[in-house]
Amino acid sequence: MTETASPPLIAIVGRPNVGKSTLFNRLVGRRLALVDDTPGVTRDRREGEGRLADLRFRLVDTAGLEQGGPGSLAKRMHDQTAAAVDQADLALMMIDARAGVTPADEHFAAWLREKSTPTVLLANKCEGAAADSGVYEAYALGLGEPIAVSAEHAGGMGELYDAIRQALGDAALIPEDDGLGPADDDDDGEPEEGDLDFEFDDSEGEAERARPLRLAIVGRPNAGKSTLINHLVGEDRLITGPEAGLTRDAIAVPWEWDDRPIMLWDTAGLRRQSRVQEKLETLSVADTRRAIQFAEVVVLLIDATLGVEKQDLKIMRDVVDEGRALVVALSKWDLVEDRLAVQRQLSDALQRSMPQARGVATITLSGLTGQGVTKLMPAAFETYDDWNARIPTGEFNRWLTAAVDTNPPPAPGGRRIKLRYGAQIKSRPPTFVLFCNKPEDLPASYMRYLENELRRDFDLPGVPLRLYLRKGENPYATGRRTARERKANKRRG
Repeated sequence: MTETASPPLIAIVGRPNVGKSTLFNRLVGRRLALVDDTPGVTRDRREGEGRLADLRFRLVDTAGLEQGGPGSLAKRMHDQTAAAVDQADLALMMIDARAGVTPADEHFAAWLREKSTPTVLLANKCEGAAADSGVYEAYALGLGEPIAVSAEHAGGMGELYDAIRQALGDAALIPEDDGLGPADDDDDGEPEEGDLDFEFDDSEGEAERARPLRLAIVGRPNAGKSTLINHLVGEDRLITGPEAGLTRDAIAVPWEWDDRPIMLWDTAGLRRQSRVQEKLETLSVADTRRAIQFAEVVVLLIDATLGVEKQDLKIMRDVVDEGRALVVALSKWDLVEDRLAVQRQLSDALQRSMPQARGVATITLSGLTGQGVTKLMPAAFETYDDWNARIPTGEFNRWLTAAVDTNPPPAPGGRRIKLRYGAQIKSRPPTFVLFCNKPEDLPASYMRYLENELRRDFDLPGVPLRLYLRKGENPYATGRRTARERKANKRRG
């Protein structure tokens, strides 16, 4: 089978608040990029698969072009945009037609003219006659004939199609055997009727093995998430700096480790809910939570110089409740003086406040110096394998019988609670159903006992486990009723 050529790369550039992220969302067909009236929402490069009719391309949403001195945030954002333009096969420069051509537009149009990347000029926000003068002014930018579009209302998409087709030729055409589409997401909810296929099919196709591992890096603001990802991928892919809250979008970065494809997700820092008041931060937090739901493995990065705080445990609890595989990493380890005290604090916090994450993999690292970073991916894949654990039904029921014999369930009111049998019905995370005669009377403490025994006996430390109770039908109930009815009829007769 011949490999499909990689689709061309298109970068969307322009000064802040001209509608770049709106066009990006329009072309990828989903609201991936955060959109707000506040200028400068986008800071990092966000990539996505874009389509327009029969054209397919990779799309990059970039930070608004601003001038800034060396070391400033504006300069770091500009460097990210410059890297995107240099890698792109085509640049789409956008201006706000209603505002007309500004000095910033002129400056960056001159900057683009010096680049070797072909450029198409888009005059955005052309919903009404108020934008006509801005379209005419755009001719003076020297980037060719401007295309009047409305990213918000899908106006001018036909003209944009023609411009992309002319600039990229056949390279952007969708091949006839194209099979792109979103992968099926895992159903992590409570088991439904029909979910009781007790034996798993252990065969795994090549496509499944080749699918990238989805790994999200989460934590409080300024914990070092972007710095860690930059070290992993070996380039300044994400904006970093001493300022807290630099990352706003959840940014996906493709990477490969040990010949295994990985999709790294950098996320916005999660503060306490009471401190989140601005609309933009609310959107960023929601984007981070979506990344957690989408991920398979979540690395919780804790700033070791600040110690383990209540918010770290809250994030950890959210990850476990979501059913994701979890790895805890203490970052900025090169700056910690009393390392033993920090490790003891984390161990005590897990033991006291997070028993459901007992045994979770914990590592120490520094994204800035690279100290300990090599331990991250082996821990992530080991946790991922545990998260995918599958226990045969026979082996599980032998374990259940032994666990019940060792510590029988209580007998409220003198009537024994019987755990008849059980089975694993799902993995990712491992999910089990236990059939019981009185599930409503089985205390939570006994369920915790079974969960702890399950972790220990099947070597599943730190992995979320889900145990559900179902009331099993008594196969002898109908027979006993029939016998009683026969005896009653005989007495009456």
